Amino acid sequence: MAGITGRTVLIVGASSGIGAEVARQLAGGGNRFVLVARRASELASVAEAVRTAGADCLEIVADALNADAAADVVSSAVAEFGSVDIALLNAGQGPDMSMDEVGVGDVSRIMALNYDVVVNYLIPLIEQMGRQPDGGLIAHTNSLAGLMGLPRQGPYSAAKAAASTLLDAARVELAPRGIRFTTIHPGFVATDRVSADGLPKPFQISQERAARYVIRALEKEPAHAYFPWPAAALVRTLRILPTSLSSLVLRTLAAK
Repeated sequence: MAGITGRTVLIVGASSGIGAEVARQLAGGGNRFVLVARRASELASVAEAVRTAGADCLEIVADALNADAAADVVSSAVAEFGSVDIALLNAGQGPDMSMDEVGVGDVSRIMALNYDVVVNYLIPLIEQMGRQPDGGLIAHTNSLAGLMGLPRQGPYSAAKAAASTLLDAARVELAPRGIRFTTIHPGFVATDRVSADGLPKPFQISQERAARYVIRALEKEPAHAYFPWPAAALVRTLRILPTSLSSLVLRTLAAK
């Protein structure tokens, strides 16, 4: 699509960061919004900004880890606006985690926060969009970390890789039904959540700039979108280098 106007847009993880900024930037285009997050007060603030810009907005406090709640969100969106044209699955978390310090529960928790939350929305969205004449777009905020195992981000990298692979399969299977999938791979984004996590952040960008990249991906609907280009180029280069050399570079970056 040439631009996003007059659409019903569902954003999961809309109370802050990229999700909130995408909602703000799209609010002036005659779109309708369903904004979802766990934090009620922060979500209410974003919803108010969207309404002030002239857009209709349904805000729902829900935990993306709860599959029943996710299904109810999709049902509520359809009851309110008749369809879900674009869904941005933006929930997730990637804390600093060294593999010699984590426990089994830590890894399982990160998998749930970054993979299970996608599945919980993916299934009801596929069911709903399969009934819509024009299908719909399901986009997932993944990460450049999902392209390779990054030190101090191992569980997060693994969860994001799993989500990306799942959407790759869904993309092929469901294309005949008009359901499209875009996996979005940001580098480091300067959100409040990651500001003090202790990780080095080469080529970090603002959440406002990241939201512009995300909106461009929602407009163009590529299978995969990568940004910013210096970070994406670095990851692509590391993937084609001999393992011994890429490991040395990664150890050096992780130590900074």
